[in-house]
Amino acid sequence: MPPKPYSEALIDLALQADVSLLDASACRGTSRAGLNGTYTLDGALQRLLAGAPCSYRIVDPRTVRILPPAPSAAREGPAPAPVPLITELLVTATKRRQAADRLAAAISVLPHDQLEATRATDPGETTGQTAGVTMTNLGPGRDKLLMRGLSDGAFTGRARSTVGTYLDETPINYNAPDPDLRLVDVDRVEVVRGPQGALYGAGSLSGVYRIVTRKPDLETMSAGLGAAYAWTQGGSPSQSVDGYGNLPLIPGRLAIRISGYRETLGGYLDDVNLRRSNVDQTVREGGRVTLRAQLGDNWMADLSGTTQHLKSNDTQYTTSAMRGHQRANRVAEAHDNDFSEAALTVHGALGWADLTSSTAYVRHSYSSQYDASAALDLYSPNGSDLGVYSEATRVEMLVQDLVLTSSREGRFGWLAGLYGAGTVEETPSVLQVRTANGPLTTAYQESRRDRVRELAVYGETSYEWTPGWTVAAGARLFDTRLHATSNVMLPAPYQSRTLERSAGFAGVSPKLSLQWDLGSGELLYALVSEGYRAGGINSSGLAAPGPKQAEFQPDRLRNFELGAKLRAFDGHLAARGAVFYDLWRNIQTDQYRSPSGLAYTANVGDAQIGGVEAELAYAFDLGLSVQANALVSAPRFTRVNPDFASRLAPGLPGTPKVSGGMLAIYRRPLTARMALRLTAEASYVGRSRLTFDMASPTMGDYIKAKLSAGVTGPGWTADLFVSNPANDSGDTFAYGNPFSFGQVRQVTPQRPRTAGLAVTATF
Repeated sequence: MPPKPYSEALIDLALQADVSLLDASACRGTSRAGLNGTYTLDGALQRLLAGAPCSYRIVDPRTVRILPPAPSAAREGPAPAPVPLITELLVTATKRRQAADRLAAAISVLPHDQLEATRATDPGETTGQTAGVTMTNLGPGRDKLLMRGLSDGAFTGRARSTVGTYLDETPINYNAPDPDLRLVDVDRVEVVRGPQGALYGAGSLSGVYRIVTRKPDLETMSAGLGAAYAWTQGGSPSQSVDGYGNLPLIPGRLAIRISGYRETLGGYLDDVNLRRSNVDQTVREGGRVTLRAQLGDNWMADLSGTTQHLKSNDTQYTTSAMRGHQRANRVAEAHDNDFSEAALTVHGALGWADLTSSTAYVRHSYSSQYDASAALDLYSPNGSDLGVYSEATRVEMLVQDLVLTSSREGRFGWLAGLYGAGTVEETPSVLQVRTANGPLTTAYQESRRDRVRELAVYGETSYEWTPGWTVAAGARLFDTRLHATSNVMLPAPYQSRTLERSAGFAGVSPKLSLQWDLGSGELLYALVSEGYRAGGINSSGLAAPGPKQAEFQPDRLRNFELGAKLRAFDGHLAARGAVFYDLWRNIQTDQYRSPSGLAYTANVGDAQIGGVEAELAYAFDLGLSVQANALVSAPRFTRVNPDFASRLAPGLPGTPKVSGGMLAIYRRPLTARMALRLTAEASYVGRSRLTFDMASPTMGDYIKAKLSAGVTGPGWTADLFVSNPANDSGDTFAYGNPFSFGQVRQVTPQRPRTAGLAVTATF
């Protein structure tokens, strides 16, 4: 290993030693000595970091933490400039430990320091920091993530998600909305854009969003607390508190880490019919416990449990007939979203291979209530004056993923995995009506239960046939089985019915890549990959679905991609870019029947999507880091399913063709132990349509912005912040209620100008 910037040399060492590396960016400058020969891990670190402005600590046999200069050392010279916001980091999103900038894939990493500086407390607040990642805005716990403009629509239903969301090694969404986990005690967020069917299977058709939590430290006791209070113009205040604690129970062998939080998001919408102000308040509370055990020199186990409860008192849309942040409903449209997960992950070294076994149980329950009075003529033609629709989903999922990876650095590398998952989903729904001031009576009710079994075997091999040139190929063989039962109860003149049906889907999802590592921080690659989703069964409706609507077919997306990555100017500049062309066959979409407001899933047709994305970061010596990202996509339908529609609106709904973001962080020393930190963030979401319909309302074309100014010291920070400083309304989402959205224009404004104070402390 020749002399090179410390961060790059440390990553190279971590890859060769097969260890996790924490906080490599804490070490600035270039190494004076290279490495050549055989070393122990401790010996290699001592030689590499001799005279470096940092130190290290071997946390456990598989983890090394890089430590910044001590405060006394910091007083001897000026504070270093911050590292680029897009930095070279080790990631495990490809199911093995690799450097993000040396992979033939479009990968972005949001490290802990960046999440903290931008106060990105949930997935929605991270979307503007990476290229092509957007999110719908129905409300907390109701949204869906989208990547690269590859949208199957703005709604969630029986179609599996296009983005696979993971908490460490565990998939946490199936066809559900994103659980909106609060990002507390998180090490980083990894975003992989483009289909990942070969490694992750169904549900990763447009990419993977992975939340990597902080693990217990076996040697050091530590703790942290954070609190924030904010005022929203025209709304009620918001507040949050969170904290974590790390305790070694048996130093070097056993440790526990606990984190928890509670947050109240103040409402800002008024309902004039219900005579209530700030109706859309949301409370989110939860926590996580992780126990880490070092089982000898080569084995480690993590046992964790995560839970979150989210409750929104009402939805956050307005109607065009009302002024300002107002609407007039007959019913409070509340939403609950409860998420729990238990996971056991075991890592081990077999000598000839490394093994990772991940076993997890996920329980996700969520429910919503809607004002269905706009559809009373259909459900109760006898003069009813109120309609209430309630739907709930309870998902239980058991997942096992077993992965073997080659353990030695060399020209040939490989990965092999076995995957199995069983999912049970129950989705009861009921619509009730009231005549005059009488009791509520049932006009529609469905009880449905789905059982899904997934099995897969997958693998990938890579070969460096000449220095710098590597070819890799992989595939996933999968088999999915579905069994659905449904009982629909209807009053006269409609007919009640039952359904029991099974379906099976099997296939292969391949992957092929070629990359050229130029050896000085530049990488070029070509990639062909696929994503897929299994089909399913429809059952809802006042009448039984017809033969052509009873089932929806699998869809598949094939991606052709050329990409480039570079680092220059002694690590000050980092850039990534990709050009992609996708073929999407039999696009699935979740939609609502009009005027009944009941959901169904259909195949729209085929589309071609071309696009270009880019990310750029530069760190100036004066203490300023700037990041920018952008996506431009151009979708075009090549076939329309006549059973869905005779004509489709141009573009894919729910996501813009153009989006982008910028982030700037300025840091300047105030004293030897204190520094000023200024942060400015803005992202643009272009215009899009809500549905595939030509008459669908448009939305988007707005800017999200956030500013903060703070002071940091040894173990503490204090920030003043303001979001939406221009108090721009915009239309972030043109939907809120399935029973009236075809009758009245629905608009979801941005949260009004919000200012607050946040403080953190670590011990």
